[in-house]
Amino acid sequence: MNIHQNEAVLAARRREFGAFLRSRREKLTPAGVGLPGGFRRRTPGLRREEVALLAGVGATWYTWLEQGRDVRASAEVLSALADALRLDAAERRHLFALSDRPPTETISQGPEQVPESLRRMLSSLSGQPAYILGRRWDVLAWNSAAVALFGDYGLLQGDARNTIHRVFTDPTHRQLLVDWESVAVTSLAMFRADSARYAGDPDFERLVTTLMRDSPEFRAWWPRQEVQRPLAGHKRLCHPHGGLMTFEYTALAVIDRTDMKLVVYTPLEDDGTDEKLKELLRLNEKA
Repeated sequence: MNIHQNEAVLAARRREFGAFLRSRREKLTPAGVGLPGGFRRRTPGLRREEVALLAGVGATWYTWLEQGRDVRASAEVLSALADALRLDAAERRHLFALSDRPPTETISQGPEQVPESLRRMLSSLSGQPAYILGRRWDVLAWNSAAVALFGDYGLLQGDARNTIHRVFTDPTHRQLLVDWESVAVTSLAMFRADSARYAGDPDFERLVTTLMRDSPEFRAWWPRQEVQRPLAGHKRLCHPHGGLMTFEYTALAVIDRTDMKLVVYTPLEDDGTDEKLKELLRLNEKA
């Protein structure tokens, strides 16, 4: 793309950005944002000056944004505009995308709820052990195949149901992982990357403190500050009833649930894993 084509693309994006701002401004009413109605309005929605006031920016500068002029808004200003225009999560992401900036993510707090649609999908994965991880890597929901492979999560409480806690402190789970050390090192690096957004969060801090106390490996490796993005790959397990089994491991982000992941273990032909899993499922149904 040459410089003239690039300028044309940027100009088109600015026009789209301005049109999007204008469309959302026109959907609002003064009463809906806590402003007095004033005199009769010739056009629907808020005035540009009112949006600028709500966002804490200059009215002229905001007008330039709507006009598609060559001005750049910082991430902080984009967030202020999104709040002023009462944008939902999808609209906020769209606003940042049009401005060619990564969106500022809202940190989730409080209890985590797994949608019923996701629970139904988990149940339908009858031949693939799968579970939902929350923001702190707590297992929030699981299917029967996951119970057959990893044990009944329903019998675990508190930190015992946390994946990183289980890797480092549960002897039974440790024996299940054939390549425990490499799995633990990789898991720790991915957990650190995920937890960065929650630095200082009391729940995360307490979990780390507990692991520092209870696991010598965690205590030795956590200060290394290693981080890693989520990976897909193979995991070898040595199940007490099924023996050696090999799975393809995949972690998928859940749309509209930024801090949730769907983790799926797909049985491979290696080591007769598929047939061994079927036998475990039959045994689990009889228990």
